[in-house]
Amino acid sequence: MDLDKALRISASGMQAQTTRLRVIAENLANQDTTGGKPGAEPYRRKTVTFDDQVDRASGEALVRVKKVGVDTSAFPQKYEPSHPAADAKGYVSTPNVNSFVEVMDMREAQRSYSANLQVMQVTRGLLTRAIEMLK
Repeated sequence: MDLDKALRISASGMQAQTTRLRVIAENLANQDTTGGKPGAEPYRRKTVTFDDQVDRASGEALVRVKKVGVDTSAFPQKYEPSHPAADAKGYVSTPNVNSFVEVMDMREAQRSYSANLQVMQVTRGLLTRAIEMLK
């Protein structure tokens, strides 16, 4: 495997994890966003799905974000009769975002990003040494 391919593969992994981190940040920022009136849906958690794609020019298997979807799980209900979005029984639908799950996903994405960055740094070091040997 030549070093240029290793850099492209790592860069695609870093780009995919950056998208994942952005979606996680959006989920955490909206974890308390409810609807503004009775019956309105609160914020729905977003998810990221990855896919591998073969680059036809180089033959490399790269990771790409297949889609940013939504979590279709049920909204938790919270009894809060004074809330503007409360239904007739006093319950408010809250977002289906679990901060614990989001933090675990964030750590996994950060570790994957760091691993790809490490590959890029090692590859860069190899390229630098190869250039110095040619001098």
